[in-house]
Amino acid sequence: MSNGYSIELSFNNRAIWFEIPVLPEEIEIGGEGDSETYDITDLGEINVIKAAKLKEISFSSFFPSIAKGGAVPSYVSSTNWGQPADYIRYIEDWMNKRKPIRFIFTSTGLKINIAASIEEFNYKEVAGSPGDFEYEITLKEYVFYGAKKVKLKTSTTAAGIKTTTTTKESPKRADERSKAKSVTVKAGDTLMKIAKRELGDGGRWKEIQKLNGLTDAQLKTLKIGSVLKLPG
Repeated sequence: MSNGYSIELSFNNRAIWFEIPVLPEEIEIGGEGDSETYDITDLGEINVIKAAKLKEISFSSFFPSIAKGGAVPSYVSSTNWGQPADYIRYIEDWMNKRKPIRFIFTSTGLKINIAASIEEFNYKEVAGSPGDFEYEITLKEYVFYGAKKVKLKTSTTAAGIKTTTTTKESPKRADERSKAKSVTVKAGDTLMKIAKRELGDGGRWKEIQKLNGLTDAQLKTLKIGSVLKLPG
């Protein structure tokens, strides 16, 4: 692939995002129809066209290991590159959260921007290139859904006949953001303890500090009973 192409993956309304550092040689995007055929007396076979099935996207490439302060290889197209462990951790974390991500593919004259689930993600360290990790990833288009409210309206015609009409509310714009959480500070709590207990990673205490606007001095005397917001 050449200049002008990019693949971006993001999560939580782009709160976390990255570009694929090394573009794949090819990307497969598939979508099928979902029509059915029926035999009708005196008419023969007919074809009923239904909504298309969800798209599936798959590609493979590798995450390069770049030494800190070293030169960035020419084949790395992303300007915000990280280390292989960063990309792997992001993708596996998103899979564990069971939330859709956003896939954006840009090429000459074409742009695909869809929500998607991560169906498969496999990786391995490259023999002969310590630190580089090859990977394969498969995504499936995700459609936001939810119950719709239906209003019933009954009226009576001049002839005394009752009629009922239904109206559906317009769907609201899908919200990809994770819902905010909070926690009440207990005796002996520190941000590191809270991060480990509530988020599963004590190293995320800085996120809690930033989200709640706490100074370094306030960290030493967390008030018991105070409520802290947690990152999504």
